[in-house]
Parts: sequence; C-alpha cells; structure tokens
Amino acid sequence: MSSSTPAARAVTRTLSDDPLGGTVRRTVLPSGLRVLTEAIPAMRSVSFGIWVAVGSRDETGSQAGAAHFLEHLLFKGTRKRSALEISSEIEAVGGETNAFTTKEYTCYYARVLDEDLPLAIDVMCDAVADSVLAAADVETERGVILEEIAMHDDEPGDEVHDLFARAVYGDHPLGRLISGTEETVTPMTRRQIQNFYRSRYTAPQIVIAAAGNLDHAAVVKLVRQALRDTPLDTDPAAPAPHRATTPAVRTKSATTLVEPKETEQAHVLLGCPAIDRTDERRFALGVLNNVLGGGMSSRLFQEIREQRGLAYSVYSYASQYADSGVFAVYAGCAPGKVDEVLALTRAELARVAAEGITEAELVRGKGMSKGSFVLGLEDTGSRMSRLAKGELLYGNLMPVDELLARVDAVTLADVNDLAAELLGRPMSLAVVGPFDSGAFPVDS
Repeated sequence: MSSSTPAARAVTRTLSDDPLGGTVRRTVLPSGLRVLTEAIPAMRSVSFGIWVAVGSRDETGSQAGAAHFLEHLLFKGTRKRSALEISSEIEAVGGETNAFTTKEYTCYYARVLDEDLPLAIDVMCDAVADSVLAAADVETERGVILEEIAMHDDEPGDEVHDLFARAVYGDHPLGRLISGTEETVTPMTRRQIQNFYRSRYTAPQIVIAAAGNLDHAAVVKLVRQALRDTPLDTDPAAPAPHRATTPAVRTKSATTLVEPKETEQAHVLLGCPAIDRTDERRFALGVLNNVLGGGMSSRLFQEIREQRGLAYSVYSYASQYADSGVFAVYAGCAPGKVDEVLALTRAELARVAAEGITEAELVRGKGMSKGSFVLGLEDTGSRMSRLAKGELLYGNLMPVDELLARVDAVTLADVNDLAAELLGRPMSLAVVGPFDSGAFPVDS
C-alpha cells in the first residue's frame, strides 16, 4: 500500500529538547523508514542525509565492493534526472553533495541554505530511491573505482590500516577492503549490483536525518512526496537479508602482516581486538585512548615524537562495530627507526596495562572526551550525523548532557581495569615499507 494513501499513518514523537542543541523529533513512516530532525533556528543552513544500514561487511566474498560500487552509481541518473542534473541542481544554489561507504553503513548527504532544503530532499531521495543503474554507467564507474583502488595502493598511510584490519580479522568481512579489489570489482555485473540494491535498500534499513533551520513536519511531508511511486514508498515485499554477525572476532594469537613497498617512510600499526560499540566501557576506552595517544599531551606522542624525535605522526585510536572493535597505535617513521618505535610502543602499552594511568591523566582524558564531543557539534553536518548514527547504530539518541555525564562517571578503576584487559592481549602488527615479508617476527 502506498504511504501516500489515507490509510497510511506515520508515528511521530519528540526525542529531546536539548539545552545544548535543538528540538529533536522522530517519525516512523508506514514503510518503516525513519525520519529524524533537529531544529536549530539560529542556523541558516541545513544538512540532509540518507543513511542505509548496509556496508562492506554485508557482502559475500564475490560481492566484495558492491556497497561502494552502488554508492558511486546512485549519483549517475534516475528516471527523472541525469547525472549532470543531480549535481547541477544542488550546485546551482551553492549546495554540496557527497557520499561515503563504511563497513556497516552507507551515507548520502547534502548541505544547502535552509530555503533550498525542499530541493535537496527531492534530489537526494530521487537519487537514492530510484536510480536506474544504466549499463553504460556501470562500466564507467567500474573504471573509476579501479582507479580509486590503484590510487589507494599508492597511499601507504591508508593501506596500512586495511592491512591491519586483515591482520586482526583475517577472512571475516570486517577484514575486507571497503572498495573491494580488482579481482572482485572487475567481474561484478549490473545484475549483481541491482540485486544488492533492491534487496538491501529497503525502507526499514534507511534513516533520513536533517539538522538546521527546519520544521520537522515539513521535512516529513517533503520526504513522503519525494519517495512517492519509488520502491521506498511501499512496505517491502520481504525484509532485507539479516546481517551475518559471527561471534566477535577476538584473535587468541598475534598476526603480523608486512607489505613490502619502496617508501621513504615506514607505516606501522600495532593493536588488538577491543570492545564493541554498545559495551558500557566505551566511555572508559575513550579516556584511555586520549591518555595513550589521543593528542599532543598523550604518553606516546610525548615519548616517541617530543622526547626522542623518532616519528612525525604517532597516535592511537579505537574503532567499534556491532560485535567487535579494535584498539591500535599508528606511527609513521624512517624505516631504520621502526624497531625502536615498536619497542617503545610495546613498553608503554605494557606499562599502562600493569600500572594503569594517573588521576591527573584521568581528568585530562575525560576533559578531552567531553570537549571534542561538544566542539564537534558546532555545525549542521555533525549534528545530522549524530542523529543518524544514534538511530542506526544504537537504536536511540543519547542526550548531550547524559553523554557528558557518562564520561564524568568514568573512574580511575574503570580505565585501569580496561587497560589491564585490553593491553595485555596479543598485539597484531601491520607494516608497509621497504622490508621483507618476514622482517618482523610475531613475538618481536
């Protein structure tokens, strides 16, 4: 039944009236598609995004790269618009559009003046819901993607992150390249992409989010109008395939992968499996990450760069997924300094695992977490992303005040207990640089 018929009912509720933000409202359309908005009257722009709960981890081996391939193709033309019209209509009003694919979701977004939001909604909904995937466009974008893959291979600083994912996750979908490989993209057919599109891009899998100077009811009305007579206008005939979430991949032994490459600088990643994104300890992990390698005052930055001058770039980070996560340290240094950088990194991680962090470091780490979060919400794009990720990844939107309170509640024992557990795990290693494949023994 079309969502535009009188029998169709949408359910709307207010999620929050945040003192640090605007009023957040959520509507679930009869098709299952969700619309969330944050009204910020002081802004003169609006960011509008369409988020789909499908990423590279949802592909089979032969489909590797399909989600990313599709992201390229959806801007190539619909029944109503050509590729040029999709881009020119937004650019004609000074707006911008883009898209990106991750391991667990894909996002298409636009940022425009508030008065041009109706145009942005119409164009973006049209592109995502009703792309024709013309055969000629498939071949054109195949060439573009193969060039993108080749370009990525020329960026060792990016390549080492993919190598590290493979070291930790192996053949699990989380270990694959988001772009796919030349071997999987080259033979991929239009029919394969079309089947992936229509089976995965169903209304219940999609969250539409907008933030800025807007009216929620008007946004919902415009979305329903834009999706009328498209495949997202009706209840799906069948649910999207369930995401295969194998037990969290937590390797019991370390893996070392080396990509021999004649580079002037070596790129190194050392890390281990960590917690998933719903783990209550994620706030403690954020503090731990800040202390170890989250800024210029962090232990690793001070030890490796400031005191010894061994690397220009050194930092730590945590990535979290539905059922797993990683914690890792990156360093870029001269090839001859890799052994010393790795030894210092391992020693610091072992020290924190055994001794924990200090009270002063706890205070600084919590302040960094709170400050980076609040300062990161000072534009409509970040607010739009927060709405969508809250809905898509967590199933709810945590108010800003509550999130800050959760960070404040982290104790020294919380951080030190987590450090002892995580940093005592076997550490996998990925290295890109002028080395032989066996240059770094696993137990080094």
